[in-house]
Amino acid sequence: MRSNWDVIVIGAGVAGGLAAFDCANRGLRVLVVEKRSFPRWKVCGCCFNANSLASLSATGLPNLMHDQGAVPLDQLRLGWGGKSLKLGLPGGLALSRERFDQALVNAAEGAGATLRFRTSAVLEEMTPEGRMVRLRPPSGAPVERISGRVVLVAAGLEHQVISPSHAASSKSTPESRLGAGCLIADDDGTYESGTIHMAIGQHGYVGLVRREDGALNLAAAFDRAVVKSSGGVARAAQLVLTQAGFALPRSLESSRWQLTPALTRRAGAFAGHRFLLLGDATGYVEPFTGEGMAWALAAGASVAPFVEEAQGEWTVDLERRWRRRLVDLTISRQRVCSVLSTVLRQPLTTTALFSLGSQWPAVPQRIISSLNRVHPLMARS
Repeated sequence: MRSNWDVIVIGAGVAGGLAAFDCANRGLRVLVVEKRSFPRWKVCGCCFNANSLASLSATGLPNLMHDQGAVPLDQLRLGWGGKSLKLGLPGGLALSRERFDQALVNAAEGAGATLRFRTSAVLEEMTPEGRMVRLRPPSGAPVERISGRVVLVAAGLEHQVISPSHAASSKSTPESRLGAGCLIADDDGTYESGTIHMAIGQHGYVGLVRREDGALNLAAAFDRAVVKSSGGVARAAQLVLTQAGFALPRSLESSRWQLTPALTRRAGAFAGHRFLLLGDATGYVEPFTGEGMAWALAAGASVAPFVEEAQGEWTVDLERRWRRRLVDLTISRQRVCSVLSTVLRQPLTTTALFSLGSQWPAVPQRIISSLNRVHPLMARS
């Protein structure tokens, strides 16, 4: 393998995969490094809203999801205190992360990118050729050191690519909830396809959506205390679903669950000398109807021009402009979800909102439309 690259992308998820495709498609020499093997399942709502689809179209992949058999989403069903509220969704899709992420890295490889799986990466010192990166392949293989003119860090919530003491490392907030999820393949079909089912409880929420293979994908966020007091994430999910008046999937407790690190976090900086952060590595808040995917894809679709510019001189101004772009594309939108999350932690306020939404559904419908609004930068591309 070559030792010098135009761009090294660390993390082959949503943001990293799309960035790798766009950079390779522009003729850059791209290496993608991913610590896990693909395809792989991960805790995720697997919902893509209209803004997500616009990012894919902007980079030349308008049919990627349809080619993978994505399920159209046209409705959001909210549950609270035994009452339900149904709202329309403006053009979303559901697709498993196993299939979506694999299709994305396949597209990147087809555009000329080189892929390395089961390999971890750590940023090292600067050299005249660029930023050094230490690669640790699977057990038994020797450690490698390579350099990139630019390194894109898209390695997720709690990555270990950057030293914990660096300003760009992320930190969780004290009130941050834990994420959890599982895949249910043998339910009785109670949760219909084409709908995001969102159960809201006093100490968390549970989202359920039918995937392209018919399995029921469950992704949740819980207060840490309720996970401990209820006896684990399966019991916490059962509690929230019951509080919302939702049916309990048959194999809820026996399914294989995965946990995430604390969800709400923010990186201290979004760039450093010859590296840029994108995706969940920049920070995250609890999403509701596919916003998490939209934030990651918007960043992945926007970074290639910065990478091209940085093939020459690296400047502090480039770092500042990337920060402004992230604030515009993702962080300003995350604030809406942060406010919603805070409001929904207050039982009396949530009850009042449900009553208001039942009488005037146009009010919550306007909020959903705002969350799904296509960003002008993606619409112009």
